[in-house]
Amino acid sequence: MASRILLISDLHLEESRPDITAALLAFLAANTACCDALYILGDLFEVWIGDDEQTELGDTVATALKQFSAAGTSVWLMHGNRDFMLGSSYASRCGASLIDDPAVIETDSGSALLLHGDSLCIDDIDYMQFRRRVRGASWQQEFLAKSLEDRRAFAQSAREQSRLATSAKESSIMDVNQAEVQKRLAASAQTTLIHGHTHRPAVHEVVLERPIDGQSLAQRVVLGDWDQSPWYAEITKAGVKLENFPFPA
Repeated sequence: MASRILLISDLHLEESRPDITAALLAFLAANTACCDALYILGDLFEVWIGDDEQTELGDTVATALKQFSAAGTSVWLMHGNRDFMLGSSYASRCGASLIDDPAVIETDSGSALLLHGDSLCIDDIDYMQFRRRVRGASWQQEFLAKSLEDRRAFAQSAREQSRLATSAKESSIMDVNQAEVQKRLAASAQTTLIHGHTHRPAVHEVVLERPIDGQSLAQRVVLGDWDQSPWYAEITKAGVKLENFPFPA
């Protein structure tokens, strides 16, 4: 049987957006037992301060993903810039496994390079410096040693600072750097790149600086966020399709 792989990212689930949670539950229900793998390429949650925080939303999502996985689909979780503290304990509750960023997967239409996408935005120098700091093991250990109350306060402050910084930056700075795209494709020897993060869903044709396995063209598939409309990509033998659907009534 030919495989069917689904990919989503940037749901930014939070209690104030039950419509997005409902859309995820509907998406899982519609695809239960009819796909081989689901890759969640980061920012499943708007914020994640540690697996030890128990919330109704976290429980709901874990239960739904666990049932989805139990029906025969492997579930893979990649860290995003909002939920990089999500750990193996919560992944296990979801019946899922954590996957590195970047990662290469094999599909019926060839291999593909997967990223969250924030590491491609190298023109946003302030963010890249922040990213390097908070992804360090020592910073994360210190963060998890703080109380849940202190972690929530930090997360709230960081979100506000992010909003202010984003509003002051040019749009182009927060998009991917094309030279970095070329670099990642060449380093991985891949001609299909799939990522999220930028909230700019599209399928781009990339003219390679140097051919890869005789191919001079690559494709960059950008997953959309779920703020206005849920997006997903589907990989089958026919290739990669980018789709969206309306919120459930």
